Amino acid sequence: MTSLKADERIDQLYSQDVQIIQSPSVFAFSLDAVLLADFATLPVRAKSLTVDLCAGNGAVGLFMSGKTHGQIAEVELQPRLADMARRSVTLNGLDDQMTVYEGDLAKVNDWIPKDSADVVTCNPPYFADLPDSQKNPNQYLAIARHEITTNLATIVATTSGLLKMNGKAYFVHRPDRFLELTQLMTANRLAPKRVRLVHPKPGKEANMVLVEAIKDGRPGGMRFLAPLTVYNQQGDYSSEVEALLYGRH
Repeated sequence: MTSLKADERIDQLYSQDVQIIQSPSVFAFSLDAVLLADFATLPVRAKSLTVDLCAGNGAVGLFMSGKTHGQIAEVELQPRLADMARRSVTLNGLDDQMTVYEGDLAKVNDWIPKDSADVVTCNPPYFADLPDSQKNPNQYLAIARHEITTNLATIVATTSGLLKMNGKAYFVHRPDRFLELTQLMTANRLAPKRVRLVHPKPGKEANMVLVEAIKDGRPGGMRFLAPLTVYNQQGDYSSEVEALLYGRH
């Protein structure tokens, strides 16, 4: 039986039959993790490697685990979150498929060789660490949301270094950093190929963007997919999001 620490709970992503240890005072996954895991295309074959950077409590890797027979490596800086991720991996019986590495992205090649990953996913901190930035007083949440311990340039360079030629990178981020993200991708041999904007409800501006890039892919050919809307006008989940969370009935 999986042991829980104070204020932890077990939540479930019903569509994937995955359980995950959450803590409101430390870290709890949001819809962006579900959307990123769905957006990513993973090789099915057993001899493949997917790496999830800035893994938090392991949500993205866990939600992708049913897509592949290959290995999934998760990299998380914060010890408490890495511990939650490891226990969630065990809770779901995925110890043979998933490995959680605890440490700084700068040391990722101590565990995962360069040019070895077929896919790299990342749900990075969204906000730059500016002098006047208002940060959450909770250090766990501040590090998850702000570029305190790393930044987008480092994350994109690390992603490119891990990927094989023609490997794929998948990011979720804020639309106001889309241009910065794609410029960094291009500067690091990653050709942006697919983009999907996420809108909170009809008539509202997008508040998330999903981006796929291919390492050493041909320049050009970027496609903007049909947008995703989270809530309908009545305030209920759209049919697509409801299916991602609860499965198709």
